[in-house]
Amino acid sequence: MIAIARKNLSCLFINPNSFLCNSNVLSFSTWRLKTLIPVPEICDVLVNKHQFPPELASLASSRLPKFRDPQRADSVLSFLKENSFTTAQLQKLVVYNPRILGFTIEGLKSRLKVFQDLGLSSEEIAKMISSSKAILHSSMANKIIPNLSMLKGLSGSNDNVARLVKRCPWVFLTDLEKTLMPNVEILKRCSIPMERILHLLYIRPRTFLVKSDIMRRSVDKAIEIGVPLTSIAFIHAVGIFNHTSEGMWEVKLQTLRDLGFSDDDVLAMFRKQPPIFNISKNKMTNKVELLLATRKYGVTSIVANPVALGGSIEKRLEPRVQILRLLESRNLIEKWPSLSFLATSTDGRFIDRFIRPYYDVIGKEHIAKVFIEGRKR
Repeated sequence: MIAIARKNLSCLFINPNSFLCNSNVLSFSTWRLKTLIPVPEICDVLVNKHQFPPELASLASSRLPKFRDPQRADSVLSFLKENSFTTAQLQKLVVYNPRILGFTIEGLKSRLKVFQDLGLSSEEIAKMISSSKAILHSSMANKIIPNLSMLKGLSGSNDNVARLVKRCPWVFLTDLEKTLMPNVEILKRCSIPMERILHLLYIRPRTFLVKSDIMRRSVDKAIEIGVPLTSIAFIHAVGIFNHTSEGMWEVKLQTLRDLGFSDDDVLAMFRKQPPIFNISKNKMTNKVELLLATRKYGVTSIVANPVALGGSIEKRLEPRVQILRLLESRNLIEKWPSLSFLATSTDGRFIDRFIRPYYDVIGKEHIAKVFIEGRKR
């Protein structure tokens, strides 16, 4: 094993970029590789007992500052495996910070118990930690426990906290006292119900992790545009402005102007459906051009139904438009459905109305090719 480790390490010295460029888990500075000396005993544990690639084992063991105890490394990895961590997840954790191999089992148990007490399963905990690896290295007393307490006080229950951390585990790693809490207060002072604030927190937590002066400006801008304070749209509008610069906002406005919308049209759409302004310039253009090209839906209908711009063009809009064009070319329909129906109806409703009645006339195979296969792209 020692020979293998030395051989792999020598390969790294010859071409340090070769392994790093082909790995999606490593990001070491190449200048540091020349000083790395692997620990053969640790390599042996990682490779032979826990199925680590030799190159990864060499790099990880060479970055251990202390606690170079192969028995402890084996115990740590075995314990995490018993708690539903996969080999791939363990590799990510070890490469991120090999010091995990020097952790005590007692320390790991107490850390995992905090998340178990929220009601998270071992698989959920493993997924959460492997996707936000710094959780294992953050202070329990100064970061994780205080953040959990704040989240529980805000959301009201362990179940709600668990729902949030499964979606965005990195909330443990931020200073919630300086971001989340004051920003929640800003929204509450606008008389926004707490349930709506929590709705946005669950679906767009990054909205709250900005400086409070940014949040205030976003609130003021949403009010200035005329988004109703009592609507969920207001919460979404604030989230959009928190992460949209003046320059990017102007780009979105100009994109819609170039497509034939007036500024009043744009603001009217924003008041109704702020999330569509998260769409990239190209996607926005493609969707609008597809709808206008039908000659069935114009600017006015899009302004009245901006939700149509939120659907997938590949999986929803384009396949449905193709079906309607086909039916119209065969004189099987005289009138297209409203834009609202086209964009928001379920697949079942669309199929019942515009596909199922025409199986015999058009052919089931042809419809499947246009509609079903198009949706799978």
